[in-house]
Amino acid sequence: MVVSDSKTRVTSVGVFGSTGSIGTQTLDVLTASSIEYSVDVLTAGSNSELLLEQVEVCKPKYVVLQKCSDPKGFSQSLSEGTELVTSENALSELSGIVDISVNGIVGFAGLDVTLGSLNAGKRLALANKESLIAAGPVVQKARKTEGAELIPVDSEHAAIHQCLRTDSVSANVSKGVSKILLTASGGPFRGRTNLENVTLEEALNHPTWSMGPKITVDSSTLMNKGLEVIEAFELYGLPSGSSLELEDIEVVVHPQSIVHSMVTYSDGSTIAHLSNPDMRLPIVYALEFPKRSIEGFGAIDWSVPQQLSFEPPDLDTFRCLGIAYEAAKVGKSAPAWVNAANEVAVDAFLNGQIDWIQIPSIIESTLLKFDGGNADVLGEVIEADSKARLVAKSLLDSFK
Repeated sequence: MVVSDSKTRVTSVGVFGSTGSIGTQTLDVLTASSIEYSVDVLTAGSNSELLLEQVEVCKPKYVVLQKCSDPKGFSQSLSEGTELVTSENALSELSGIVDISVNGIVGFAGLDVTLGSLNAGKRLALANKESLIAAGPVVQKARKTEGAELIPVDSEHAAIHQCLRTDSVSANVSKGVSKILLTASGGPFRGRTNLENVTLEEALNHPTWSMGPKITVDSSTLMNKGLEVIEAFELYGLPSGSSLELEDIEVVVHPQSIVHSMVTYSDGSTIAHLSNPDMRLPIVYALEFPKRSIEGFGAIDWSVPQQLSFEPPDLDTFRCLGIAYEAAKVGKSAPAWVNAANEVAVDAFLNGQIDWIQIPSIIESTLLKFDGGNADVLGEVIEADSKARLVAKSLLDSFK
């Protein structure tokens, strides 16, 4: 992160969810970068100690601590020139004042940042897939705002973006594209069929990626991949204006996590994106697109023997993937229902309320009660999320 003189136009960045996995790695990238950035906004959920450390280094103009029991006391501990923002619309407002918003907030809570950035005509580096999944039609409208850019930070979707890319702001999904292949590591339980007694420790032991607890559990159930299918459909399928249908987006298990995704063209050619698993690579790609960063992350040493293997997912054992496909087929606010139910179920598992194997049953039972509501405006999305959470929570007792 280079400090420039006052005559230089510096790109301002907001890191939303700065104390989480994506947030901390984003700050690593910004610190190492030779490009001139100003970190103007940092936000966190409850990790006040780490947020204060980040404030000392980055000296942002604004910070948000969403779960703050003593706003006055926390504000007094901030560096001079940094303001604590406590307004209800803080996330949407602050994401609209920076050039680039890195949305690393976990879950539906990241929707305010997604819409705030796009509606202000700014660049959104999106790691919060849930906002696009739950509010697809609303986000699609916001993407049409003049100046708005959405560059995905999920490794798979960043890989697809690069396999499709020209040098334009948006990936060019032409008629020559016949299939998108999302790769999945398979998680910690790949190859297992008896998962009755899965422990929390086992579910959080991902073989290739270091992530937060929610997304790590999602990876263990393959719901993360199911959500990514819906995200890919929103980014590169029919909702984005291309001719690709849901059935054209497939999942293939690739345990090494070297091939991050692939695109197959009508002539039979398949273009793949390869790197060692390192989330800093898609982060820097989203920050500096359409240029390539001179700082390297995830480079493969091709002098070392490499083995790459691929296999189909086990849909019978990992039912969440099929449930996500079903929600995407139903459309309307069904993806919002599945996302909300998954968040409730995963939270219950993390808190020891249910077993791992009960997660897909809760999501599936919630989807069966889907009321057919639309997701065309923000109010409908919020209502759908709220209804689904109530249904999912009401089901928890029956699964204990």
